[in-house]
Amino acid sequence: MAATALKPLIAVCQLTSTPDKEQNFTSCSQLIREAVQRGACVVFLPEAFDFIGSDTQETLSLAESLEGAQIQRYAGLARECGVWLSLGGFHERGEDWASTRRIYNCHLLLDPTGHIVATYRKTHLCDVELEGRVSMKESKFTNPGPEIVPPVSTPAGKVGLTICYDLRFPEISLALTQEGAEILTYPSAFTMTTGSAHWEVLLRARAIETQCYVVAAAQTGKNHERRTSYGHTMVVDPWGSVIAQCQEGPGLCYAEIDLGYLRRIRREMPICTHRRADLYGRVTVLKKPLPP
Repeated sequence: MAATALKPLIAVCQLTSTPDKEQNFTSCSQLIREAVQRGACVVFLPEAFDFIGSDTQETLSLAESLEGAQIQRYAGLARECGVWLSLGGFHERGEDWASTRRIYNCHLLLDPTGHIVATYRKTHLCDVELEGRVSMKESKFTNPGPEIVPPVSTPAGKVGLTICYDLRFPEISLALTQEGAEILTYPSAFTMTTGSAHWEVLLRARAIETQCYVVAAAQTGKNHERRTSYGHTMVVDPWGSVIAQCQEGPGLCYAEIDLGYLRRIRREMPICTHRRADLYGRVTVLKKPLPP
């Protein structure tokens, strides 16, 4: 009897990033090495894996370019461990840094040679004012990304890149699925207020409506004196079931990606063919985004 093929294993990290970049790298590298020892072929890190600054000035001062020391260290780690890395939200000084003095929130995908195979810059910026509870103005110091990046083939499946607040906009998940995504990533740093209300229900909704695996690495705990993150890193399968989740504090959760199961769900309930584009249009990735 033929042996059953092993399903690819992914690892999803939960972190408590602080303004200390060196300590954050130590924490991330330890989790990545642990995941590789377990047999993970792709390791997903959350938004702001590099650091979470205590204010705007500190955030801008700590940001680096993609050619800087931080990303080079992660590229070396990917090579050393022979693993794909989803670096879920890097504070990037882009080519326009000198003129804008603003950064990008950049999700990078590294292959096992340490090569950057995809860079997605967060398109939806989190400007939220919940009176007495949450006040955020990401657009104050961050440039919006100019485009959606097509999914990338990895050993676990075709991965579509997003970041945190993008989770609230189903259009981007539908566009990525239309381009062939099988895994959608939502690396995040949700607040306690928004996370407790919306985190799980949004992740499960995105999985159900796209029939994709949804992978959501998250920040957790007290990042600094004025910031606490919700956590609850999780993986949701294409049926909408939570199949892996982190407990409190930094750590890892693991999930097998079963693309045969995904294809069966899409075959038995072919919602993509049931969409009425004649009534409400079709969501796709624009190759050349429309002007603002």
